[in-house]
Amino acid sequence: MKEFYLKPKFFETVKGYTKDQLVKDIVAGIIVAIIALPLSIALALASGVEPACGVYTAIFAGFIVALLGGSTVQIAGPTAAFATVVAGIVATKGMSGLIIASLMAGIILILMGVLKLGSLIKYVPKTITVGFTAGIAVTIFLGQIKDFLGITYGEGVKPIEALEKVEANIEYISTFNWQSLVVGAVCLAILIVYPKFEKRVPPSLIAVVVGALLVKFIPALDHGVYTIGELYTIPSGFPQFTLGNVNIDLDTVLSLIPNALTIAILAGIESLLSCVVADGMTNTKHNPNAELVAQGLGNMTSVLFGGIPATGAIARTAANIKNGGRTPVAGMVHSIVLLLVVLFLMPLAKLIPMPTIAAILFIVAYNMSEWRSCVKIVKEKHFTDILIMVLTFALTVIFDLVVAIIVGLVLHFAIVLLKKIGKKA
Repeated sequence: MKEFYLKPKFFETVKGYTKDQLVKDIVAGIIVAIIALPLSIALALASGVEPACGVYTAIFAGFIVALLGGSTVQIAGPTAAFATVVAGIVATKGMSGLIIASLMAGIILILMGVLKLGSLIKYVPKTITVGFTAGIAVTIFLGQIKDFLGITYGEGVKPIEALEKVEANIEYISTFNWQSLVVGAVCLAILIVYPKFEKRVPPSLIAVVVGALLVKFIPALDHGVYTIGELYTIPSGFPQFTLGNVNIDLDTVLSLIPNALTIAILAGIESLLSCVVADGMTNTKHNPNAELVAQGLGNMTSVLFGGIPATGAIARTAANIKNGGRTPVAGMVHSIVLLLVVLFLMPLAKLIPMPTIAAILFIVAYNMSEWRSCVKIVKEKHFTDILIMVLTFALTVIFDLVVAIIVGLVLHFAIVLLKKIGKKA
C-alpha cells in the first residue's frame, strides 16, 4: 500500500523509539529552548510586537511543526526573515491585520503542500533570496541603532521604513545616551568573543544576564537605559486565544493578500532550506509537502494564540542536531520548556535592557546578511543575476519585502523568457 504523501515524520520515528534517544531529545530540546528564549524576545521586538509574542510563536508553531512536519529535526519559531514584513503590517493594519494575513498565509501553505508544490520552492532563484535576505539584515540593523545608542525620538515620531529610521536617528542624535552604548557594547563584545572560547552556554543568554546585572547593580549605568519592562507589558499565565478580538471584512482581506503571499513564500523557502541543511547534517530526507502543511497549521495556530508568523529556523535546527536531537520529540520538548518559562519565569524578561536586545539583533543581522553569498554572486554570476540581486536588496531596504519579491520574480522570469526567445530566433 502506497504511503500517504503528507504523513508527518513523527509517526515514522516513534517506531523503535528508544529510551536513550528520548534522553538525547529531551536534552537537545532544553538546550534549544534556552537558545530560543532571548532570540524570540528580540525578534518580537524587531517585528514591532510585544516581547512575549515571539515566545508564543516558538511554543505553538514549534510544537505543531515538530508534530506534523516533514523533517525529523526541524525547529520552528520566529525568524529575522519576517521582522520587516510583520512590522509593516502591524504599523499599518494593527495586530488584527497581522492575524488575518497570517491565517491567509497558513491556508496558502497548506494548499501548496496538498497540491504537492513543495518541490517548486527550489525554483525561486538564489539571487532573489540572497538579495532580500541581505536587505532584511540591513533593515534590522538600522532599526536597532536607536536602542543601541539610547536615542530618544520626539513625541509622535514613529518611523516605520528603514530610511525614515535613519533620518530620525540623525535628527535626534543629540539625545544619545552613553550608558546605553556601554551596556550595548559590553553585550555585543560578549556575543562576538564568548563563542570563541565556550560553546556550551548560548552567548545570547550570557549577554542577557550580564546586561540585566549591569543596569541593576551599577548605578552609573542605570540612568537613561530602558529595560523591556519599562516599555512593554510582560503578561503571565497561559497565552490567550485572540481571534475573538479580530474584525474580518472583505476590504481588509483583499488589501492583505500581497502580505499573505509574502509570508507564505518566506515561510516555505526558509523552512525547506532549513530542511535541506538538516538532511545534510543527519543523512536523512525530508518530506517537503508535509512540511508545508505543518508550517501552514503552525502559523495559523501561532497567531491565534498571540504569536507572529513562523518558519523553520536554520540556526536552532542545527543546534538541535548538534546536541543529539534526532526526532520531532526534541522540537516538542523545546516548545514545552518555553511554555513553562512563560507560565513561571516570563516576568524576569522585564529586566532585559533594550541595548542588549539591540546587540543580539546586530548579530542576527550579521549572520543572516549572506555577504559571502553576495560576493560569490558578484564574482561568478552574469550581469543580469547581479542586477536582480542588487535590485531586490535595494527594494527591500527602500520600500518593503512585498515589492522586492514581486519585482525580483517578474524581472527574473522576464529575463528567462527573453533568453529563450533569443535562442529560438
